[in-house]
Parts: sequence; C-alpha cells; structure tokens
Amino acid sequence: MISHVCFSRGRVPARRFRQACLPLALVSAFGGTAVHAQEAPALAETVVTANRTPQPLSDLVGDVSIVDRKAIERSGATGVADVLSRLPGIEISRSGGVGNTTSLFIRGAETRFTAVYLDGVRIDSQSTGGAGWEGIPLSQIDRIEVLRGPAAAVYGSDAVGGVIQLFTRRGEEGVSPYAGIGIGSYGLRKIEGGVSGKSGLFDYSFGVAHEESKGYNVQPVDKRNVTKDGFTSPDRDGYNSTSGNVKLGFQITPDQRIEATMLASDTKAGYDATVAYKTKPPILFRDDVSSNTLRTAGLTWSAKWNDVYSTRVQVTDSQSVYKTQPSFYRTETKLRGYLFQNEFRFGPHLVTATLERREDALENAATTTSKLLSRDRSQNAISLGYGFVQGPHSLQLHVRHDRDSEFGGKTTGSAAYGYAITPSLRFTASAGTAFRVPTLYQRFSEYGLATLKPESSRNLELGLQYTEGATQLGVVAYANRVQNLIVFDGSAKGCASSFGCYASTARARYQGVTLSGSHRIGDVTLRSSLDFQDPRDLATHNLLARRAQRHATIGADWRVAGWTLGAEVQTSSRRYDDAANSVKLGGYTVLNLSATTQITRDLNLVARVDNAGNKDYQFARLYATAGRTAYVGLKWTPQ
Repeated sequence: MISHVCFSRGRVPARRFRQACLPLALVSAFGGTAVHAQEAPALAETVVTANRTPQPLSDLVGDVSIVDRKAIERSGATGVADVLSRLPGIEISRSGGVGNTTSLFIRGAETRFTAVYLDGVRIDSQSTGGAGWEGIPLSQIDRIEVLRGPAAAVYGSDAVGGVIQLFTRRGEEGVSPYAGIGIGSYGLRKIEGGVSGKSGLFDYSFGVAHEESKGYNVQPVDKRNVTKDGFTSPDRDGYNSTSGNVKLGFQITPDQRIEATMLASDTKAGYDATVAYKTKPPILFRDDVSSNTLRTAGLTWSAKWNDVYSTRVQVTDSQSVYKTQPSFYRTETKLRGYLFQNEFRFGPHLVTATLERREDALENAATTTSKLLSRDRSQNAISLGYGFVQGPHSLQLHVRHDRDSEFGGKTTGSAAYGYAITPSLRFTASAGTAFRVPTLYQRFSEYGLATLKPESSRNLELGLQYTEGATQLGVVAYANRVQNLIVFDGSAKGCASSFGCYASTARARYQGVTLSGSHRIGDVTLRSSLDFQDPRDLATHNLLARRAQRHATIGADWRVAGWTLGAEVQTSSRRYDDAANSVKLGGYTVLNLSATTQITRDLNLVARVDNAGNKDYQFARLYATAGRTAYVGLKWTPQ
C-alpha cells in the first residue's frame, strides 16, 4: 500500500522531508489514508471536554480527538505523552527516556498552555507551569479526550493552547477482573491488575500497576558534550513506577449519582546531573534520581431535577511533588477546586451557568539550606454558556469572568459556529480569548518578578470536515497570538538573581494548518495527520525552541487471520534547541510496527517494535532517545 515511507537511519534534511514525506502525507490526508492513535470515533460518541458537559461528537464545533483503552493497549506505549504525540497537532520534548522531564506542545503552544484534568481533577505545577507528564501513569488511564484550541471561557486560566482530559475506568454491569504482564527492551517489566463492576445501585473500579526499566544512558559521552558541556556518567538511567486508582459510584435515585475518585502514583527515574567539568581531570556527572509523586481525589454529585434542569457539584484536590536526590531540589503544588454547574435544556437550546473556585499553593526549596518559598493564591469565576443545535446549524457561545486574588478580574469569551453544507461536508469557524496567570515560582522565587503580567491570547480558527461512509477527512487552520509571553531574561532588571529573572515582555504567534483523515478498505484501515505550523517569537522572529514546522504521522492497520498488524511512520522536520535558534536538532523519521491478537477467548497479546530502523535523534540537545525497542504483553480479561 505504502511503497515508500520516507525511512532513513540518518538525519532528514528539510528538503528531503518536503520532497519525500510531504507528497505522501498530502495524498494520505486527501485520499483517505489517515493515521491517528485511535480508530475513527463514531459520530454518536459522547464527548465531555469541549464544553464541560456531555455532548454528541457530531454536535461539537471544536477540534477534538479521542483515544480509548483499546487504542492505548495496542500502542504498547509506556507514557501518556507518547500516546498523545501520535495525535494531530501535538509534539513532545523529553530530556531522556520515560520518567524524565517531558513537555507537550499543542499546536506549538507552551506546555503550560494546556489545561490537564484527571477524572475532573486539575493537575498543574506552580513551579514550572503545566502538568508533569512524566508522573501521570498511563496504566490507569482508560480514555483520553483532547481539545485543540483555547478554552479559557470554559475552563479559566491555562487553557490557552488546549485542554486534555484523562479518565480512569468506570464499573459496568457484572464483575470484570483483568490482569496483565509485559516485557520489553532495556529490561522493561510491567504488571497490572484490577477489577471493575456494577451491582445494583453501586459501581466500582480498582486498579494497580507496577512498571520498571533498567533504561539506557540518557547522556552518552560523545564529542558533542565532551568539548563544550563536560562529561556524563556512563550509566544506565532507568525508572520505576507504581500506581493505583479507585473509582466508586452510587446511584442515589434514577436521576442522582454520587462518585468518588482517587489516584496515587510514584515514579522514580535516573538522570545525569552536573558536578564539575572544567576541573582537570574532569569530574564525571554523578547519578541523580528524580521522584514524581501525584495524588488526586474528587467527589462529584450530579442530579437531574427534571427534563430541563440538572446540576453538578464537585470538590477536587491534587498534590504534585517533584524532588531530586542526592543533589537536592523539591517543589510541591497543591490545588483545590470547587465547581457548581447548572444546565438548562430547552429543545435544541442548552444554557449553562457555572460557579468555580480554584486554590493554588506552592512550597519550593532549591537546596536543603535555602529559604523555603511558600505562597498561595485563589481564583473565583462565573461563566455562562449557550449551545444551539438544529438542522445544519451548530452554535456555541461562552463568556467567563475570573477574579484572581492577586491580579484582579479577567474576562474571556468564545464563539463557534458549524454549518453542514451537505450531509457529508461541514464547515466550522471559531474565535476566542484566553489567559494564564504567572506561576507562584515565576513571581516570588529568587528568579521571579512580582510585577509579571498574565499571559493573554486571541485565537481564530476555520475548519472543514468531510465524512462519507468509511472515509473521514479534515482540515483546520488556526492563528493564536499571545501577548505578555513569559520568558527567562538574563538582562532583566529588578530581580534578586544575577543570572536574570522571568519577564512578561515577549510576544508569540502560533499559526498553522492541520490535515487529517481516515479510510477503511475491507480489512485495512489507513490513517494520517500532517501539521504545518509556525510557532514564532514575534520580538526576535525566531522559531520557538524544540518545535518543528512540519510533523506527521502516517500508517495502516490490517486485520488478517485473527491478527491486527500495524505499521506507523512518525516524522518531524528540524527544530532548534534554544530561543536564539543557534543550536539545531535534526529532523527524524521513525517506523513503528505492531501486532495484536486474541490468543484465547480471555487472553490477548500485543507485540510492538518502535523505532524499527534504530534512528538516532534527540528531542533535547545532548539527551538521547531510545533506539530500537521491542515490547510483548499479555492481558487476561475474562468475558
């Protein structure tokens, strides 16, 4: 089917990327050969993320992707970010392997510009900003919803680039136990187990998992870091992760439900930290270990009072702790959330009115002897939404006012309209504003400035979607402009550190086009996505660090003789490692292969080879990525 996959062991120059991969991707997108990390969702599927209330996917105007449990298991991935990186509009950057610091960019936007929720519980860091992706356990995730584009008028601060909702398993009728094991390259070992079910008015789900790997040397010694950046420790930087979750639900009445969720995860990963490299002889890096601890809890009461009016009350709590040893660093973020949401449905009309409160707290210590930074703040918000779906027309309007305890009031709004030109062809257009307040670390640490301003954005978006039988095609064009972008400025004035401080002086523009599609021919499913983007600093006109101007995913699944065989190509053009665009990161193209089958009625097998050509590339300068890796897993799920 795909006779030429743009595959190479060496560096992929921009010209070769355009000449080889681009035509194939264009043919794929417009000819129906599309690849995503999931099967194309049915139009009747319900989505929560877009407007914070369940709605049919066919009614939405937003740019949404869905990943279900089957797709997660088939991926053989070990990190949430690795699954997301195969979706349209998403890139990742990682300083080493799984368990090391990971950034995620939606449409090129900063990692802190994505609002992340786990079972409705907000996850964020008041140190770096954004979720700590390396600490979120993929083994506990049952479903992922991704909304690309600003959504601050619905979610408040942080949703400048998009929103990602992660969901754990929910119990269904009967009793459904499961258990799984897996082994892979670099000494990877996985084990998981759990049970879910429903009995009468009560439903439940329990899950535990442990995963460990000997890893590889994330900073290998070579001429690139010996000459300029010193030496590294020639050790293997492995990781281990233990996690568990509980979800309990009780149907008080046919129209009232209460649900409690809890998740705990502990991840430790090795990395190489600098000791001294200018001494003679140079002192090797010593082996440091980072630790990520994540705790989430939520309690939700939902009630449908009549055919028109329903409510949802929610209290959530999360704690994220990152620390390193033996070179000490520790930062802890606590978030508390309160939500009271009201919905009014009148025929094709949906009106929502929401009150929300968020409380943030940070404790940060750079060394065992440094002064502890301990700060907190709060935000209160009221939001209104209106939705209308009738015939070929879909309309969504939102306005929200947030009042921050430090910055005062901020109002955001959005408007989106969809029109079905034909039963198969749909046009969408949207505009929205968004913001993010500076983290407590950016304002009050030794590198902080208390005078920082909130980052704000304006976004315009146009889309066209075609759906006919087994064919789905889509194109989305967007332009998101950010003011008061916070960057680290070595020449900033008025800060305590001689190295510089954070400053809200930059401006950025994230614009681009995303092409995507899927098509099924008999037992073969073809999928693809292609992104052209220009994430740029408007002050310097440089590209933003670690983001490519072109990236794509192309592949196919073939069902034959009880097996599902998959091939997937991920490709990206070159990027720059620094804001000055002086250090290049070469483009790359990798081939991933997979095979799944049902061995017995209750036993499934998944096998996967990632980076089959053993491509040598980097997400971040001097940090190696894994070479060719293999994984085999078995999962028992009695029917």
